[in-house]
Amino acid sequence: MFDDLRRRNFEFEFRSHAAAILEIDFPTAERELSEALSSLTVPVEEIVMSGGGIGKGTQRLRRALAERGWAKTTFTITKTINDGIHSRTAEAISHEIDHVRDIDGQKIALEIEWNNKDPFFDRDLENFKRLHAEGAISIGIVVTRGSSLQSSLKGLIRRFCEIHQVSTYDDLDRFSISPTRRQRNEVSRRMQRKRNPLGFRDAWTEHFVGDKFGTATTHWSKLVDRLHRGVGNPCPLVCIGLPADIVTFNEGAAILAELSMEQDEGS
Repeated sequence: MFDDLRRRNFEFEFRSHAAAILEIDFPTAERELSEALSSLTVPVEEIVMSGGGIGKGTQRLRRALAERGWAKTTFTITKTINDGIHSRTAEAISHEIDHVRDIDGQKIALEIEWNNKDPFFDRDLENFKRLHAEGAISIGIVVTRGSSLQSSLKGLIRRFCEIHQVSTYDDLDRFSISPTRRQRNEVSRRMQRKRNPLGFRDAWTEHFVGDKFGTATTHWSKLVDRLHRGVGNPCPLVCIGLPADIVTFNEGAAILAELSMEQDEGS
């Protein structure tokens, strides 16, 4: 299962027999998910110019899933009280899931957490737990940054700076990056400290990664911690970590032109 993705260093965790359920009962979903993830690339320029937010790479993954029938869906669970004479709705709770695949009436729910605050994992896993308990879904899937991607971010951003010869704020301005006063102060602090002062390139890289992709954001170790604590149990869960290999450095010119055009249109 997911053999091609495993060879590319994607990470997987399964809970409550999710692997067997997916492989035996939903091979179509496994194939579609593998296809969508196999085609995923995230140019490093998108990571930098999106400021850590939802970049076009994540949007492309969402489109790839949507094209395969993984549609945004709102589930509403309603509690009705009927005394034999009157009937009234006592409670109605809605759960919006970004990607749901319906296969022969059985539903698989999937959420992508590229770079949110880590409590979003609690929300996703608890939603899956409730929906599974009500018989609304058969499996819940979470996709997030894998451990290799998280640990490689400094090196990836540093390489971006080297390729584009980023050594000053003017160099960053070429990519429509305008650090705030707070961010500039943090970079200056790293450059001016008495012990192990950094050059601009390393100081900006260190601050950018820590500020945008810090330990309190959604990534693999935060997700696995919750699995170990039993969050979402007993819903069958599939957790997928995106590897550093998805980040590319060979799409630069086209991506920069596209991102610059979008920013000009939005300004």
